[in-house]
Amino acid sequence: MRIFLSVVALVVGLCAQAFAQEVSDRSLGEGPYDRLVIRGATVIDGAGAPPVGPIDIVVEGGRITGIVPVGSPGLPINSERRPAPGDREIDASGMYLLPGFVSLHAHIHDETTGQGVSPEYIFKLWLAHGITTVRDLGNQGGAKWTADLAQRSARNEIDAPNIYPFPVFRGWSAGEVDTPAQARARIRKLKSDGAYGVKFFGAPEEILWAGIEEAKKQGLKSTMHHAQLDVAHADVLDTSARGLDSMEHWYGLPEALFDDQTLQDYPLDYNYNDEQHRFENAGKLWAQAAKPGSEHWNYVMDTLLEREFSISPTFSIYMASRDWMRSRRAEWHDEYTMPSLWNFFKPDRNAHGSYWFDWGTEQEVAWRENYHLWMQFINEYKNRGGKVGVGEDAGYIYSTYGFGYVSELEMFREAGFHPLEVINAATLQGAKILGVEDRVGSIQVGKQADMILIKENPLANMKALYATGHIKLDPETNKPVRVGGVDYVVKNGLVYSGEELRSSIKADVAAEKERLGIPSGPMPIVGFELPEE
Repeated sequence: MRIFLSVVALVVGLCAQAFAQEVSDRSLGEGPYDRLVIRGATVIDGAGAPPVGPIDIVVEGGRITGIVPVGSPGLPINSERRPAPGDREIDASGMYLLPGFVSLHAHIHDETTGQGVSPEYIFKLWLAHGITTVRDLGNQGGAKWTADLAQRSARNEIDAPNIYPFPVFRGWSAGEVDTPAQARARIRKLKSDGAYGVKFFGAPEEILWAGIEEAKKQGLKSTMHHAQLDVAHADVLDTSARGLDSMEHWYGLPEALFDDQTLQDYPLDYNYNDEQHRFENAGKLWAQAAKPGSEHWNYVMDTLLEREFSISPTFSIYMASRDWMRSRRAEWHDEYTMPSLWNFFKPDRNAHGSYWFDWGTEQEVAWRENYHLWMQFINEYKNRGGKVGVGEDAGYIYSTYGFGYVSELEMFREAGFHPLEVINAATLQGAKILGVEDRVGSIQVGKQADMILIKENPLANMKALYATGHIKLDPETNKPVRVGGVDYVVKNGLVYSGEELRSSIKADVAAEKERLGIPSGPMPIVGFELPEE
């Protein structure tokens, strides 16, 4: 099976790298300005401090050069304290200013994939939700293509967050990585292609250990999706002992917590390539792990903390597993989800993560219990000093880019994080996990000018961060009104209008529907019959 999967992955990867989509030059955003001044904001600094304001923020050369308190709430602004004017000013009175969000689990897909979406579409959705830094964990374009995008974004040449390439290392790519020596050579090649880090997926032991060791030797950051095909010899205790920096999702964590078995209790007719088998049984894993507070639970947690291991749980990418109806009927799909992406989401035995072959109450109940235990571990890990960051892994399982990230913030809150801890995880903790906390992650003099401005208080209601906003009752008219959506996003000193980003995305989706002859309105569960191109 591995040989078959490896050949398919290799062919797809080579084809995609040969035809990776070009990304258009920047057409949105204003600046960067010699001097940008944001006036009178209430600041949530990302480092854990409570909100404070009013404050003026000065940006010069794409970096924060001034953070100036200008009075007290409820009193007139002290004009004598205000910084000198800028060549662009934003009146942020009554608005909240936060650091730009860091997404630790992102994929820059393009139209060569089954999703059929462009990088520009993904980038605009990320920016519209305040995401100014992404850790790309592998795409069809390859390391060189991603590194080129990272350089163009750093120079503000494209409308995109700042990008850190973490190409995928698979240790069972037949003909490419079959020995430890080939593994080391592959890691060196990824670095020379521009990788900032490596995402490991799985491999035979000697190949995986060689790859992790070489990544460390080359100064590359590392994370891993502990694939179920290899987790018998590579759970998080095994990989962290070898020097792995962090983990994605939760595969490999409950397996490390087994105390009366060594393998997952698979049904005897299980087939990993059957997506419903894979995800239905994944929803039963935490129930097989050591109980919260038990000796083995504490041993695993203590060991990972001692090794300064980081976790990006990506709660939201599995959200449909506990409530498929809610995920597929999310209101943003109608205006923000591309038809080709919607078709990719529909039940389909050939599409990864489209496992709704016969998904019912029993599967959803098991997943809810899975979440209860998983979230308990993650919250306790954070409480005991562990680094936990935010990522979405959108583009699969009814998760639309950007919207999946805000859903992740809400699920961190559900897991027990205080709203300030959620923002800290999404900003400074994410920057620390990436190793770029000297550049981004908090509102601090000297750091990049990556910021979010929003009228609604995101601590009181994180739903306000969705591009679709939040609906509440107007106390004066007694009628529902829609509020929220990020008002401004500042990235490397560029100023993006949230409204302009949202309008651009909706226009792109509407134009694609019109081109394909698809009526507006709710998305059909069965998908669309798209014409052949």
